[in-house]
Amino acid sequence: MIKSIPLNKLVASPRNVRKRSDPAADAELKASVAAHGLLQNLVVREGKKGKFEVEAGERRRKALLALAADKHLSRTFPIMCLVLDGDETQVREASLAENFHTLKMNPADEAQAFASIIETGATPEDVARRFGLTVRFVEGRLRLASLAAVVFEALAAGEITLDIAKAYGATSDQAIQARVYDEVVQSCYRASPDSIRRMVLNSTVRGSDPRAKLVGKDAYVAAGGRVDRELFDDEENESWLDVALLENLATAKMEEAAASVAAEQGLAWVKPTLEVYVSHDLVEGLHRVPVPPRVYTDEELARIEELDAAYDAQAVILEDEDASEDDTRVASEAIERIDAEVAGIRDRPVELDPDIKRESGMILTLGRDGLPTLQPQYFTEVLVVTSDDESAIEVVGSGPGDKPARSVMSQRLVDELAMQRRDVLALHVASDPALALDLFVFTLADADTYRWSSSPGLTIRGSAASGPAHGFEANDAAATAAIAELRGGLDESWRAGTSICERFELFRTLDDESRSGWLGWVVGRTLEASLNVSGNRGNIFHDHLGQITGIDMAAWWRPTAANYFDRVSKAVILEALTDVGGPTLASRFLASKKGELAASAERIFAGNFITEVEVKDRALAWLPTAMRFANMSDAIPAGEMNADETEDADTHSDATGDSQPDANANVDDTNSSNAGVDLAA
Repeated sequence: MIKSIPLNKLVASPRNVRKRSDPAADAELKASVAAHGLLQNLVVREGKKGKFEVEAGERRRKALLALAADKHLSRTFPIMCLVLDGDETQVREASLAENFHTLKMNPADEAQAFASIIETGATPEDVARRFGLTVRFVEGRLRLASLAAVVFEALAAGEITLDIAKAYGATSDQAIQARVYDEVVQSCYRASPDSIRRMVLNSTVRGSDPRAKLVGKDAYVAAGGRVDRELFDDEENESWLDVALLENLATAKMEEAAASVAAEQGLAWVKPTLEVYVSHDLVEGLHRVPVPPRVYTDEELARIEELDAAYDAQAVILEDEDASEDDTRVASEAIERIDAEVAGIRDRPVELDPDIKRESGMILTLGRDGLPTLQPQYFTEVLVVTSDDESAIEVVGSGPGDKPARSVMSQRLVDELAMQRRDVLALHVASDPALALDLFVFTLADADTYRWSSSPGLTIRGSAASGPAHGFEANDAAATAAIAELRGGLDESWRAGTSICERFELFRTLDDESRSGWLGWVVGRTLEASLNVSGNRGNIFHDHLGQITGIDMAAWWRPTAANYFDRVSKAVILEALTDVGGPTLASRFLASKKGELAASAERIFAGNFITEVEVKDRALAWLPTAMRFANMSDAIPAGEMNADETEDADTHSDATGDSQPDANANVDDTNSSNAGVDLAA
């Protein structure tokens, strides 16, 4: 039966099978509902007290509530719903069917859809606003629509990834795109986005190319490579046609050389590149290791003087206008040899302490002569923070064996993250009246004994704790929306009293469940903002509350470009990608600009990318250390922790949060299990 139901009569169903959401996707849905209205009915079942429980369409209900909170529509706005009459099993099956068979659009389909809207006269900015997307995202999809037909169809069929499709788009020439695509398919090799980008920009390779010199003509031809030579071409000028094959052969040789050099040098890693120089993008996210000044031996200094004298002698020949062509050629070749030997002496890497060296790496470039060349600088992937900047906060490690923190966050970002983490904790306290009552009584009773170093972090007077980031509201955060929803569901009939005495008496007439709801709300809103960091934003008691409530933080907060990735360095984003997908995943984005990298990371950590199941699971569970609720049970001594002990406990806490149960199930079940709390007692 189809029925129109006021928005404020719709509530979440504990039977809804979807327990996790994506804040970015929810923001897109909110924008879509605002622009186009509700395009699909909610599926509901009649509950208690005139309410209707939403069995399918909970995300749409939350989007409507968010629009009501923004005053875009009233809280009594009529919503068309399909009312179910089936038993428990049928209702759960309906919820599962509605969510299970949802299929996310292919990027190619999105590109065609956006292009069709643009053809009607809309701008990319219009599309972005009406669908809750960034302009960059819309423009990127529109570029996909201009790919060669064979490439576009491969993307639509899922035969190539979005990154590969973007690499073909490095040129607007569809003929080149199609030719390179056919070459890659025929080669039977798996080309990387960087390889494809080079191929579409340079469709053939000369025999003098460093990659050709590295691989060698015999190996290239033996692997099936084709060579095209004009009548007067020599081996330097002939064209190597199978660039995809050459790229793969060259990459394999460089990787083999890098592994050998790393073992010989005792390095943690050696990063190979087919470039002949170390580009800025290649070392983005790496940190140069300070080395002692280069000290030359007496033999080295004497040899450098000899070479300098020989260089001057050959330079005189080059500057002599009467010198023969043969003499000039010999002098030029001699100068090249002298330069190479001097560079070999001057650029020889300084030997580091073995312990430091084992944690460091170097870059292996491809020389113009086709030989792998080890660059004389050491790098590390881990930054040890020694900043004296009081506006930066150091994130603590997740265990006693952890390395030092790798990055710092601005004070503003720390404050905003702390407030969002506070909302998640407040929601769980507010949803567990028994815990809230215990917390309320304990804090009042212990107020005259606890020291500041072990503060529970509550303003128990009941007023809302103000946040440190002035004017900031996480309107698109799941926990913030859930708190607003919880607040809107409280029974406020007692406010009709005209005096404080009359309001108090009316409040006392509420049933236990209603008063328990108010208890959880007033205690939960007193929580102050905190993070899993050292310094004034850390609070071990909040971490303890997070543990005993079983919060699955990843289910409530996901990092997005707006709330995190645009606010941290490129190095921090690449480290996060390495955490979930290893160096292979991070290396795909080394050349990306910061804005593009942030947008890509947002989709990866929302699970919207094609990869192995275990990598996607790690991405969906990943959190910055600061946003986790650390397990303090092993770090807190039996007695009261003093100020000197607090930082040690923070540093040695287990902040992984891997064993936390599903927070959504906890929230759904607590109201019914604790409804019998006797507030009068």
